[in-house]
Amino acid sequence: MIARYTLPEMADLFADQSRYATWVRVEILASEAQAQLGRVPREAVEDMRAAPVPLAARVAEFEKERDHEVLSFLAAYCENIPEDSARWVHLGMTSYDLVDTALGHTLARASDLLIAATQRLRGVLVDKAVEHWDTAMVGRTHGVHAEPTTFGHKLAGYAFAVDRSLARLTAARAAVAVGTVSGSVGTYALIDPFVERHVCDRLGLGIEPAPSQVVARDRHAQLLQAVATSGACVEQIALELRLLQRTEVREVEEARSSAYQGSSAMPHKRNPTTSERLVGLARLLRSYADTALENVAMWHERDLAHQSVERVILPDSLSVGHFQAVAATRLLETLTVHGERMRAHIDTTDGLVHSSAVLADLLAEGVEREHAYRSVQAAADRTIATGEHFAGSLAAQGLSLPPLTPERFLVNHDVIRNRLESLRELDS
Repeated sequence: MIARYTLPEMADLFADQSRYATWVRVEILASEAQAQLGRVPREAVEDMRAAPVPLAARVAEFEKERDHEVLSFLAAYCENIPEDSARWVHLGMTSYDLVDTALGHTLARASDLLIAATQRLRGVLVDKAVEHWDTAMVGRTHGVHAEPTTFGHKLAGYAFAVDRSLARLTAARAAVAVGTVSGSVGTYALIDPFVERHVCDRLGLGIEPAPSQVVARDRHAQLLQAVATSGACVEQIALELRLLQRTEVREVEEARSSAYQGSSAMPHKRNPTTSERLVGLARLLRSYADTALENVAMWHERDLAHQSVERVILPDSLSVGHFQAVAATRLLETLTVHGERMRAHIDTTDGLVHSSAVLADLLAEGVEREHAYRSVQAAADRTIATGEHFAGSLAAQGLSLPPLTPERFLVNHDVIRNRLESLRELDS
């Protein structure tokens, strides 16, 4: 994680000190269960509760001697526990009982932050879509003017995409919020399954049904795939806003402070930097999702090839995804929409955006389809070649342009708005 793209609440979850605090909690919960089974003295559990979370710097000192983070953590933790009690810490457990159970708890909390941010993004998209439901603009396909639509309609499509992202994130959160306290190679040979149930219940986690000593990594891959897909949805929004901010278009504009400077050489520049940043971060999320898939397969019951990778991709993916959602929300909340330019651009192709309506009228009058299409196309080609208004080009073909406004293309537009209201109800 780098501070530039990490918000404080997410950074705190993945900090070393937070991780060790969660490890302490897992150890205490496991010892509580062992005490209930009569295998650990209750006073030992009280001594464990009284001991402070070891400092990350102290764990690092021990790791110089041991080259094993969990053993170093246990040494740092137990040095503040009386010896008679310290010997009961980690009873029957293996390293990844601690690591993966704590990781499941952390990933669930991080997912909650991301889901909450994505819900806020959906809400802003719905609000802006309703606000601009009748803000007419030209729709573009292949980057070329097609037919009139509205800015609200465009935003509605993004709102539903973000809503689907929320469904994927929620499912992935459930998949990854699991733990295992099953001992070496997951057989429960030296630990009672009651301990696992106690720990996971208290942490709000499910249980890996057939543990191999570790939590299955397809769960983490599912989460990072969901984060990457959510990032791609944000990218689609940001890419569109970039395109609409081009000088010759300028239908929307990002908010900028009075201190903004867009170029070291060209003082006039007003660049779509926030949108560009969001697009770039989506590329990073996709690469992390691919790497998570590489982590699914392990040698036999487990290996450790995934661990070094996860130290990077798990915190980074959730941090970047969270940053993206928050930044996209702020971008949309403060976006300037130039509705008058949107409306004006509908007419910049001299009426060509109405060609499909003319074709539909001809077909309704009984004209044979191929003939009708070729006649309207010939008129359109004449307008493109000469700059003559489409009405004049149609007249040259013996055709007339009926009274046309953007509203003709939006006759059933409110069907979509009614669907959009279902998303507004979710946020209320």
